[in-house]
Amino acid sequence: MLVGRADELRLLAATASQSGVALVEGEAGIGKSRLISELLREPDVRDRHLMIGFCQPLREPFPYGAVVEALRSYPRHSGTPLGPLTSVLRPLLPELADRFPDAHWPAADPATERHQVFRAIRELLAAAGPALLVVEDLHWADDGSRQLLRFLMTDPPENLSILVTYRREDLTTGPPLGAEYRPPVWLPSAVVALQPLDLAGVRSLTAGILGVEAIAGDLAELLYDRTAGIPAVIEEAVRTLPLPVDGSTARRALEQVEVPALLRDAMAERLSGLEQEAREVSYATAALGIPAASELLGRVTGLAEDAVDAALTSALAAGVLRDSGDGRYDFRHALGRQAVYDSLPSPQRQALHRRIAETLAETSPQPLLQLAEHSRLAGRTQEWRRFGEAAADRAGEIGDASTATRLLQRLLAEPDQAVEALDRLASKLGSVAYTGLDQRDPMDTLQRLLTDHRLSPGVRGEVRLYAGLLMIRAAGSIAAGRAEIERALGDLVDRPDLEARAISVLAQCWLGAATLDETGLWAQRADERLHQATDPVLITSLRANLLASRLHAGDPFVLSEVAELASDGASAAELRHLARAHCNLADACMSIGYYGKATDFLRSGLQFATDCGAPFVVSTARATQARVDWFTGEWAGLDERASQLLDEYRDLFPLTSELSLVLASLAVARGEWAEAEAYLAATGIDEPANAIAPIALGSFGLLAWMQLSRNELQAAVTTVNRGLDLLRRKQVWSWAGELVPSAVAVLLADGRDDEVRKLLGELDDCTADLEAPLARVALRCGRAQLAEYEGDYKRAVELYREVEIQYEALPAPYFAALVAERAAQCGLALKQPADAFAKLAETFDRLGALRDAARCRHELRNHGVAAPSRRGRRGYGAELSPREQEVARLLGRGHTNREIADVLFLSPRTVEQHVAKVLRKLNAASRADLANSD
Repeated sequence: MLVGRADELRLLAATASQSGVALVEGEAGIGKSRLISELLREPDVRDRHLMIGFCQPLREPFPYGAVVEALRSYPRHSGTPLGPLTSVLRPLLPELADRFPDAHWPAADPATERHQVFRAIRELLAAAGPALLVVEDLHWADDGSRQLLRFLMTDPPENLSILVTYRREDLTTGPPLGAEYRPPVWLPSAVVALQPLDLAGVRSLTAGILGVEAIAGDLAELLYDRTAGIPAVIEEAVRTLPLPVDGSTARRALEQVEVPALLRDAMAERLSGLEQEAREVSYATAALGIPAASELLGRVTGLAEDAVDAALTSALAAGVLRDSGDGRYDFRHALGRQAVYDSLPSPQRQALHRRIAETLAETSPQPLLQLAEHSRLAGRTQEWRRFGEAAADRAGEIGDASTATRLLQRLLAEPDQAVEALDRLASKLGSVAYTGLDQRDPMDTLQRLLTDHRLSPGVRGEVRLYAGLLMIRAAGSIAAGRAEIERALGDLVDRPDLEARAISVLAQCWLGAATLDETGLWAQRADERLHQATDPVLITSLRANLLASRLHAGDPFVLSEVAELASDGASAAELRHLARAHCNLADACMSIGYYGKATDFLRSGLQFATDCGAPFVVSTARATQARVDWFTGEWAGLDERASQLLDEYRDLFPLTSELSLVLASLAVARGEWAEAEAYLAATGIDEPANAIAPIALGSFGLLAWMQLSRNELQAAVTTVNRGLDLLRRKQVWSWAGELVPSAVAVLLADGRDDEVRKLLGELDDCTADLEAPLARVALRCGRAQLAEYEGDYKRAVELYREVEIQYEALPAPYFAALVAERAAQCGLALKQPADAFAKLAETFDRLGALRDAARCRHELRNHGVAAPSRRGRRGYGAELSPREQEVARLLGRGHTNREIADVLFLSPRTVEQHVAKVLRKLNAASRADLANSD
């Protein structure tokens, strides 16, 4: 029975019946498959042709596997002719070969071939008539299936509904369909997150299973505690209760057994009621770990076809196995499979895995990943090593870095590896780990390898290089990572390709506190290697580092050289470096103020990264996009997006520092000082030698601005001096754009106008010939600030207006509004009306800069001008007015009345009145009831 899912079922039915797309997420045993089963019975859905595919935990690195499996159930008589492009599907779907036209498509590069396959599958589905495509357990999907599903679900045929299920906790590569996926706005779409049942749901489900009207409340509470509300576990636990159920007996049974034991006992009881052959089939299915066809089960168990059929019928009737579709059989959930598997004695398990490995070895093509795993569990070391390495190679070829890394680590953990194999595996691990998102585990393995005296010098240098690269991605170890990479050079003299890459990394000016002179020397060496290189992969790799570093430093010739990064005919390895090059250039454009160009590079870089499978490059692009959105005023939902990315990439310091600066910037604009301080502490400003330099400089500028706003002048002066020390040490003046306006404001507030003139002179001299649009605008802004300080308000207004136009052109609307406010302040000194503050308040409100908007309205009140009302219309009744919504949000974030008064530029008494109204309207007994709410 389906309990507690009525709303979810209605939503899915409405989506599936109107050719929509839906994602269903939930942990193991939560009821995703059960919900889908109920959905298929809905009147508006059951007439659609069902095509269902299942992803497996021991998936082979075969692109599009889950979708291809579903298409094997394609309707035999759709009646719609297929176009010539669909002929490319013949190798993938031989079962449908008679449906495809005779056509020959020339071999293409991998990206083009992939796109042809995607389009052909979409055309095939469009010809299926009203259909429902279901892919279950997307968390186990190969990367090709994810990309194909994202393509289909972004723009599905009008006849097709698509539904996928997944476990969020088992996702290893970010969101289930990638961060780039956006559901089509013109079609029904839904994301259904299934939660464990509450106490009422447990009572209802238990009563339904037992066939009674109700169960005792204390028994329901005990079941809830033991099962965590997971329906599959509840069902298994309840079915073990002695019948008839009486409260005391049932409670004693539950009190004596933990949930995993209950599940094991339930499966053991069911198995004990089966004949020997049915148990053998069940054990074989558990050891296989994936849904298995009867033919495969017969080969593994050695049973005749009729005996296998009888055994399956018995296991299905007992509820041990289920028909998973397409003639294959599996357990109803992973917990059940594990319970049966654990019940096998170790020698019997090993023998079973040996038979499975022998059986799978006879198939073509060989399922390498499964062969590796079953050989390992069978104790066949040589076969495990051979198949494991082959599976890792295959995974690496198609961009499945996480699978490849995991396999290589396990292989390297094997004792008594031959020296040649150790070198080969260590080299592969470093290379593939660098392309993925996993950091800690591969780093531990690489560091252990560096202590292994058996490694050859060249491989030791390679391992040290990749260890250094991974260290650069970790918090607090950029300096150590650079040192490790420099140390690797001594072992790479016979590996010129890796030596060149190492040198190009040391040439990156944004890492740590190394000066531009220091990185420039490395850049010269790297440039020499670039001109000597003939390997296209190495050339693209070097350009990815060198072009971005030069653009960060303001080199005016870089953008004209980007055309050399051609993608035509590029291999997958070249595409990975090409993706990195475009995303690195996007980051450089963002840092120096070319936001439009940054967006263009991000778009192309993400496309390359998606095509070739480069998850780390995708991650950097997403963080850069968040910063671009901050600068360009795209703040709607930015807080949530950046927070999600921060959690997703929490082990990648270059990303977390950038995202923390975005979140700190938003917090400062809202006047939420404590939150801003917490985020700023994570940007690396406490340790510039281990920071991403442009992020640290932006953080110094933001922190100083916040301290000045809080009247903490001496702290602000200290912060500014630390930032200027880093800027002068780095010598990359193109990064000065975020720091200088804050530094000028702080220094002038402290009466240090001579220091301001010196700073502006340095900035002018050092950026005169650079591509440094943000820094040049900051220079103009500093001159306006100095004119205001000197009392030349007319000149200041003129300069501020020019700066406002320049900021708008970048575009940087928040900075434009801030300087427009300064112009309005100077206008007040010239006896001009204060009306400009009204428009500014509206501008800040649109952006989401709550404190800035409140400050402008406060200025209007001070000058007797009627401010645009934040209270909105009269008579909100029980609803919160806009001002009360602001107060409620700040209350929810834990702010005191005094802090709210500071943020909104209101008197404490006024805030008290707003707080009282908010509590009353929200029916909250105290402000604590609003904690952590928005």
